[in-house]
Amino acid sequence: MRSSIQKLCISTSKSLASPPPPPSQQYPLQCVINSTAQSCPHNYPTNYASTNLGHPATCPDYFRWIHEDLRPWKETGVTKQMVEAGRKTANFKLVILEGRVYVEKYRDSIQTRDEFTLWGILQLLRRYPGRLPDLELMFDCGDRPVIPANNFKKPYSGPPPLFKYCSDPWSLDIVFPDWSFWGWAECNIKPWRNTSIEIQEGSKMMKWKDRIPLAYWRGNPKVAPWRADLLKCNATNTTDWSVRIYSQNWEKQAKVGFKESNLKDQCTHRYKIYIEGWAWSVSEKYILGCDSMTLVVKPTYHDFFNRGMLPLVHYWPIKNNDKCKSLKFAVEWGNSHVDKAHAIGQAASRYIHEDMKMDYVYDYMFHLLNEYAKLLRFKPSIPPKAIELCSEAMACAAKGNWRKFMEESLEKSPSNGIPCSMPPPYDPLAFRSFLEKKANLTRQVEIWEDEYWENLNPKRKP
Repeated sequence: MRSSIQKLCISTSKSLASPPPPPSQQYPLQCVINSTAQSCPHNYPTNYASTNLGHPATCPDYFRWIHEDLRPWKETGVTKQMVEAGRKTANFKLVILEGRVYVEKYRDSIQTRDEFTLWGILQLLRRYPGRLPDLELMFDCGDRPVIPANNFKKPYSGPPPLFKYCSDPWSLDIVFPDWSFWGWAECNIKPWRNTSIEIQEGSKMMKWKDRIPLAYWRGNPKVAPWRADLLKCNATNTTDWSVRIYSQNWEKQAKVGFKESNLKDQCTHRYKIYIEGWAWSVSEKYILGCDSMTLVVKPTYHDFFNRGMLPLVHYWPIKNNDKCKSLKFAVEWGNSHVDKAHAIGQAASRYIHEDMKMDYVYDYMFHLLNEYAKLLRFKPSIPPKAIELCSEAMACAAKGNWRKFMEESLEKSPSNGIPCSMPPPYDPLAFRSFLEKKANLTRQVEIWEDEYWENLNPKRKP
């Protein structure tokens, strides 16, 4: 299922700006039956004046990281040459001009990541028509960041502003919501708006204190050595680290209709483990949303939302070099402090389902792209080999889960609300204080853990 992105969206004519529609009017997909090339309709509003004139809500605090991610270009701005330098690894170039989307594709992505990422951007424009400025950017749908900060230490060295799903403290890649928010068709995972509701329903099926008092992880251990290492923590006839690990074979799951991988049925343990794959893992939001206390094996990478979370508030930190003992202590602590452990799980769940509801995902994209566009020092233009893209050009040719998830996540009308209000950048002192607080809370857990094992296995005096 890759043909939908490659079909030319034929423009019949340039439409003039249409008047704001009534709030109740909806615009479903307009698919042309038996057409070899789906046209892009021009009846969708190109601007929209919200009737909701109330003061916008303040965006969640993690939106502040937008300022940090764009800081490398604050002084220099973004030139055409900088953008083109990202082509080396980019899967596509995205251009938005007068509210229309144009894409020049360079290489295939893993599965259909590129398609659902582009689909999400199209839905953003349907949600907020006429509110996004002209812009031009490169997007890399791979796993790991590729713009090392060390290569651009000199002033005015011009790092490429490359958009990615994740980054790390040593890289300058600009993080953007991943494709799975609009559905992961290959793994039968629905768009986030529906999946979030289902996980919340699943978490209510069993009271927290009645859940299995052990740590749970299900996933593919073959994608990274640290995941394979996690398998050593599974229970054996002689050792029990209070951990239950279940290997996930996605090919096998596909053959049985994913019956054993329903996310809403995985809220049965008090503790759930999050461990990165080859890079960050899209499983993070599904794990954090269960009300279970999430045990986060020390991560290397960050996505757009997890930098706002704190240890002992939203999750429990786990050592990456001594996983089994660290997990064992986390479970022992949680079972000895049931109310506190449950509170951590609840805080994470609120963060995921409220502060990262789909409305805020779109608002994050909106503010990130607006702030990025302010940095451009050139006029965006349509590449010679680009095609115009619209929702019909993608969804009408799609089949199976691809069509189903696109229809489920389609923004059928402009939002009657306005985007949340961006919080200001961190001042240097507050930023340093936040990072120190995060490090100190992690260190506190490590101290408790060391004391626990020392008391359990005291060293004999000579």
